[in-house]
Amino acid sequence: MDTKVETADRALTWYVADFICNTAAVDLPQNVVELGKKSILDGIGLALSGSVAKSGELVRRHLADLGLEAGPSTVIGTSLRVAPRFAAFANGVGIHADDYDDTQLAVAADRVYGLLTHPTAPALPAALAVGEMVGADGRSVMLAYHLGVEVECKIAEAINPRHYQTGFHATATCGTFAAAAASSRLMGLNAETTNRALSIAGSQSAGLRENFGTMTKPFHAGRSSESGVAAAQFANYGWTATDKILEAPRGFFRAAGGGFDANAIVGKLGAPWTFADPGISIKPHPSGSLTHPGMTEMLRLIRENGIRADDVRRVRVGTNSNMPNALIHHRPTNELQAKFSMEFCMAILLLEGRAGLSEFTDEVVLRPDVQAMIEKVDFVVDDEAERAGYHKMTTIIDIELADGRKVSGRADFGKGSPSNPMTYDEVADKFRECAEFARFPRQRAEDIVAMVRDLETLKSINQLTSQLRVES
Repeated sequence: MDTKVETADRALTWYVADFICNTAAVDLPQNVVELGKKSILDGIGLALSGSVAKSGELVRRHLADLGLEAGPSTVIGTSLRVAPRFAAFANGVGIHADDYDDTQLAVAADRVYGLLTHPTAPALPAALAVGEMVGADGRSVMLAYHLGVEVECKIAEAINPRHYQTGFHATATCGTFAAAAASSRLMGLNAETTNRALSIAGSQSAGLRENFGTMTKPFHAGRSSESGVAAAQFANYGWTATDKILEAPRGFFRAAGGGFDANAIVGKLGAPWTFADPGISIKPHPSGSLTHPGMTEMLRLIRENGIRADDVRRVRVGTNSNMPNALIHHRPTNELQAKFSMEFCMAILLLEGRAGLSEFTDEVVLRPDVQAMIEKVDFVVDDEAERAGYHKMTTIIDIELADGRKVSGRADFGKGSPSNPMTYDEVADKFRECAEFARFPRQRAEDIVAMVRDLETLKSINQLTSQLRVES
């Protein structure tokens, strides 16, 4: 809907700025604190595994080409310490490099699931980088991270679905506000300066979905985190900006989405916290979140029916019409395309019974048996899935076996969603997978698992970030 500018939403940007400045750590419910720790540990692990991706190598080349002198903020998985904005960029790219990071659930039925964000990738790198710069303690960084995630998610809920459907990548666009929020809080900016930081962030908000399946998708996450840090810094210098970037006729919501639903954000920040309701999903597989209900159900069908790859004659995967709008690579030829290929995700589970970092490689994608299995998978729009609503990821699987049997199943959400959550220990196992993939020291990985579990007790965030640096 194209909400008219009424008195209630005329001061929308001020409302967001006040929330950022006036929310205290004691305002975070304990369940939200614990849910956030899982996503923080998850994000750190993904920054480690992302540091050894090709994109990580290219980011470090970029930082070297800039001729940066030493700064206060850690590039995770490296020996580098650089200016906060560049650490935020590098770590944002790293967290999103494998498309293995957490995802926001939708509230309203017209909020296409893919419209919403990967909340940690922009928010956490900014919080860590600025936290190191100002010498913050663990509790302050944790609060800043939660404020960033909350602002990001509620903005994503409010903007018209057209924003995503016509090509914007919400993690890139809404994530810029997350990083600005986290950075402003840690820098101790007042509401007026924070408002300007949000406005500067809004003018840097960008990212197009046509780049899904390429290195530019994680670039979006890194750049949104960097832009938010820079926005807070420029606001602190005294840089001027409008005080109504979100709600104005030429502001973010209308320019980027054609309108917004004020009821999705006004009075909703922290009421409830998004981590509590509707929740944040943590991924069990390094692929687009829209593949995960189908992958969870496929694994269940394989295990319960003893299905072997040689048994499979044909697979039909039916979803709502918006899911193929994001899962665009039907015959992938590299690992990045495979992350947005329902066909590959079904095929690799049938062949290997698992889909982790080791399965999403160019070599595996191009294997003849993988390509042959991909050809057996039909990915279609299904009427039943369409009726379930776009806020769900309803996936219906029908497997035709060589002996004539048919095996079917349905899932609305996957493992790692609030309806089927991962425990802290399960997230720790995923963290260990990422650390091992990055050849990170095993004992140090265990120390980090314990440290994040008690994050609010750290006297300095450097106790954590110093453990995330490795000598080159």
